[in-house]
Amino acid sequence: MTYPPQQPPGSDPYKSHGSDPYAAQPYPAQPYPAQPYGAQPYGAAPGYPQQAYGYGPPQDHPQATTILILGILSLVMCGILGPFAWTMGKKALAEIDASGGMIGGRGNVKAGYICGMISSILLIVSIVFFILYIIIVVIAIGVS
Repeated sequence: MTYPPQQPPGSDPYKSHGSDPYAAQPYPAQPYPAQPYGAQPYGAAPGYPQQAYGYGPPQDHPQATTILILGILSLVMCGILGPFAWTMGKKALAEIDASGGMIGGRGNVKAGYICGMISSILLIVSIVFFILYIIIVVIAIGVS
């Protein structure tokens, strides 16, 4: 069995003998002169000031987070907070709608408003059931 001849040490077996087609090519000359220092390539038209790209998002309603926290707490811990979240949320939603987009935080207010509404309804239902329970107990004691 014969083996292919060995390459002498220090030689590259993958080195091509012609010019390298992937070698860096020189860049062509620039068609336009370079901008002077400090000049902006796309500035405002002469006589007009440069405009800002945007004003940013609108600022949230000052009570948006408070209403959200009251709504969540009314569902989780203390149902008596529900009517407060509901009424404050209704007022804040009216203020946000009347602002014409200048006041944000509608999502937080809406979530607190809905949580307060659900909690208030559950509070009313539980009070009605408690009253019915008391009436049934009084009737049962009166019968016996």
